[in-house]
Amino acid sequence: MALNKKTVDDINAKGKRVLVRCDFNVPLKNGEITDETRINAALPTINKLIADGGKVILCSHLGKVKNGPNEDESLAPVAKRLSEKLGKEVVFVADYNVTGEAATAAVAAMNEGDVVLLQNTRFRGKEETKNGEEFSQELADLADDYVCDAFGSSHRAHASVDGVTKCITAKGGNNCVGYLMQKEIEFLGNAVENPVRPFVAILGGAKVADKLNVISNLLEKCDTLIIGGGMAYTFLKAQGKEIGKSLCDETKLDYCLEMMAKAEKLGKKLLLPIDSAAIAEFPNPIDAEIEAEYVSSDDMPADKMACDIGPKTAALYAEAVKTAKTVVWNGPMGIFENPTLAKGTIAVAEALAATDATTIIGGGDSAAAVNQLGFGDKMSHISTGGGASLEFLEGKELPGVVAADNK
Repeated sequence: MALNKKTVDDINAKGKRVLVRCDFNVPLKNGEITDETRINAALPTINKLIADGGKVILCSHLGKVKNGPNEDESLAPVAKRLSEKLGKEVVFVADYNVTGEAATAAVAAMNEGDVVLLQNTRFRGKEETKNGEEFSQELADLADDYVCDAFGSSHRAHASVDGVTKCITAKGGNNCVGYLMQKEIEFLGNAVENPVRPFVAILGGAKVADKLNVISNLLEKCDTLIIGGGMAYTFLKAQGKEIGKSLCDETKLDYCLEMMAKAEKLGKKLLLPIDSAAIAEFPNPIDAEIEAEYVSSDDMPADKMACDIGPKTAALYAEAVKTAKTVVWNGPMGIFENPTLAKGTIAVAEALAATDATTIIGGGDSAAAVNQLGFGDKMSHISTGGGASLEFLEGKELPGVVAADNK
């Protein structure tokens, strides 16, 4: 997917009101932000627009807001932290209506280079539906131009991602992508459509069902596909192996057989675990001390479950990564939140850190794992969007990308 979209470098923001859809869906604990990755990722675009003399209006969702607007999911802590990082006041519109009179007044009072942050877009209630035309129009009424820099939400056709662009177009404004979106599309797009080979894709996580189309699409693109995590055991069962109490999706056994046949037909390597860390019961709490034994994939005890790849598999996967020029990784190899069951994920992260290949981490749990384990700065790119990067790897078009104007 080539990036032939307008970016913030293609518009003149001076004196213009520019609405920027960011991804400030940050983790909060007792009102404090515990991970600022998403805020930091938005800074280059915001600083560019400030420097150009734009009037910068920021919007984002936070959380799922299942029980209506509440202070625990307010963007107030983000406004505070943003003010500190930008070195200037970010005016926060606390109004739960998001685009009401308070927002209109705050925007009307803006000078060039000022920054306003609107309240959590999901407080409006129509953000997640395709019927948010009124909300889309009100967002557009606040601005002259629109910038989407929220890759993590770009796979959703929401009012603040997709709907607003139609209203901006109708009034003659520009719709473009920010620097973060540009980087995400270029890294993921090049990896999938124009990779430097050998291209190795690593898929982990719990369920085959979550990655059906990703597996099929990547088999056509990559040279080697590595499977780990809970999903690997459905493949092993499809091969007729004993998997004990390991995760298995009985409805996907035929699909796994199809994918293994597809790999063989296309001349692609498909690597599965040759040994695993087997445990008696799932750890509770998840980081509890636990006893694991390493067993061959041919000798899995019927009364145990596999919850991580074993050392022989880790060595096999690391060897496959060594010769790669492009590596995409989505999904951990085991229960990485548990020290005993994180070893496989650590081994893969170490292999990626040691290679000179372009290494792309596809958001979600794999991004969390790489950052928590201290390998974040060793990767070429860590995607900010789990669901979005998965859909991108499936070959789907993302509404937030499609909605931006072509150059």
